Amino acid sequence: MRWLLGYRRLKQHGVIGLNRRNADGILDHNPRSRFPIVDDKLLMAELCHRIGIPTPATLGVLTTHGDLAKLGTLLEGHREFAFKPARGSGGRGILVVDDRRDNLFRRSNGRWVDLDGLRAHASDVLSGMSSLGGQPDRLLIQQRVRPTAYFEAIAPRGIVDVRVLLYRFEPAMAMLRLPTIASNGRANLHQGGIGVGLDLATGRTRHAVLGDRSLTHHPDTGAPLLDREVPCWKTVLEMSRTTARGVGLGFIGIDVVFDERQPLLLEANARPGLTIQLANRQGLGEAIAAIDRRLATGTLDQIVVK
Repeated sequence: MRWLLGYRRLKQHGVIGLNRRNADGILDHNPRSRFPIVDDKLLMAELCHRIGIPTPATLGVLTTHGDLAKLGTLLEGHREFAFKPARGSGGRGILVVDDRRDNLFRRSNGRWVDLDGLRAHASDVLSGMSSLGGQPDRLLIQQRVRPTAYFEAIAPRGIVDVRVLLYRFEPAMAMLRLPTIASNGRANLHQGGIGVGLDLATGRTRHAVLGDRSLTHHPDTGAPLLDREVPCWKTVLEMSRTTARGVGLGFIGIDVVFDERQPLLLEANARPGLTIQLANRQGLGEAIAAIDRRLATGTLDQIVVK
């Protein structure tokens, strides 16, 4: 009976599970014809260019194993860059280089690799080892996003990003995702990153989780995680709305990173996870119902950002 009581308690707080996400979010608001755009980083980058959303620049694309021969030429003049599978998910297959010495390249984890090592990694990506469904893939060589000093205390390694979850093209919930040493510099929560819930109106942090454990301070640096303001918050929300409408998906997760110069759209997810509810200590069902009510009455006002 304890599981039943737990289920009822979660339902009372508006917490939704995968079945409701799939039925009320994905099936009702996400046309299948639009999935290929968000599932392919190259198509997504092309869409962002058309609708005026800043995103990391694409330096080159490898499509076949025959293209591996030109990798050295593509990398000429670039000291830093990122390899990304076009159809990768969960951070798999991403390799970031932040420095080089001739034909030796330093990865973001501090290890050095030669050109043959990069070719081997690229070959794995092209073979589909990191792609959705294990299908043959393409490799994007993109601009490396340089970490902003603003988040240095709470991101000792790797890149911070913001996940905005939108419902019917309106922000419903958001969280900051922080890398840790344990996550090897990646912000993905299932790999050991920290989820920090954000107040939609202000962009300030209000609750943090690592796995199923609440936090108040970063486990690596000891820096406080709560009551911090995300920079350029109004811009982040505007980018998220514009991208959701451009893609044509009504239930979508938009990921934004912070480069030294400006917020950049990293990727979009047509099947966003639900851990964002834990990070915010709030059920997504409440936010969805509120948006539905305001749309039904014609009183949907955009979030006032302070």
